[in-house]
Amino acid sequence: DKDGFVGDNANKKTFQMKLDDWRKRVRKVGDDPIGKTATAKLSKKKIDAFLKGDDMEAAALVMGAVEDFAQDFADVIGKFLKDKRWVKTERIVVGGGFRQSRFGELTIARTMVILRAAGIDVEVVPIVHHPDEAGLIGAVHLMPRWMFKGHEAILAVDIGGTNVRAGVVKFGKDDVPNFADASVWESAIWRHADDEPSRTATIERLAAMLEDLIGKAEKANLKPAPIIGIACPGIIKADGSIERGGQNLPGGNWESDSFNLPAALMKAIPEIGDDSTFVMMHNDAVVQGLSQIPFMTDVSRWAVLTIGTGLGNAHFTNRETTKAR
Repeated sequence: DKDGFVGDNANKKTFQMKLDDWRKRVRKVGDDPIGKTATAKLSKKKIDAFLKGDDMEAAALVMGAVEDFAQDFADVIGKFLKDKRWVKTERIVVGGGFRQSRFGELTIARTMVILRAAGIDVEVVPIVHHPDEAGLIGAVHLMPRWMFKGHEAILAVDIGGTNVRAGVVKFGKDDVPNFADASVWESAIWRHADDEPSRTATIERLAAMLEDLIGKAEKANLKPAPIIGIACPGIIKADGSIERGGQNLPGGNWESDSFNLPAALMKAIPEIGDDSTFVMMHNDAVVQGLSQIPFMTDVSRWAVLTIGTGLGNAHFTNRETTKAR
């Protein structure tokens, strides 16, 4: 909109700003019940502890930030719902690291209450899978089923503005439709924000993580398909390059015309087992949303918003006729 990216009003940094603002106001007339630790240094676990603890003033302070953020989040959702592509949306799933906390879940619930009080009938619910795993599990829905023949799992990657995750995703049982019981068999995480690596160093570290996972899978007699699914921020073009939206990725310049992440990974890992490596990449919000396909059969139009370093978004329309709620 005229003020910039709408999503900047509802991301991890915004919540920290809300909490920090409440702390500053309280300090003007007394002690800060949260203490001296800088807001940016407070972990989700620590904030949850204040919310659940016996210090009612600290809990109330966190709730103030929850309320303020929920108001802004509801406003952001309202703007999305005015877009013609989001008309008649029945359910919005919230993923990203923010969701994996008590204060995050309260914010999601409060946001839905605010929207419904304003006459907007839409469900706003937490993503089903742990957000660390949703961005990996969704990768199985990027591929046609015939590519999995003779295999039990694939390799998946979720690249974010703070972390890189890589994992082995098992398909689950053949008789369970839409990979409803797909799960992460093994995974590794690297917090690249602490290392501030170059783009080249990031690719090298990611390739090493994947090679290690391939070795573990083969040692366990779990033969992965020669496929790597990647979830990555930004608008992803058909050739796998990033058109825009990769500004938070490590090292910078991920949107360069001369760089293609799938091609770089295929060069680093040319084969998995006895077959040539195939890489499929899509937007990270899309991939997290795809992980929800088995749980969205009761609605026709739904969306996903991922709250993290930024605010990812994707909208889905079920092709098959579905029963009304």
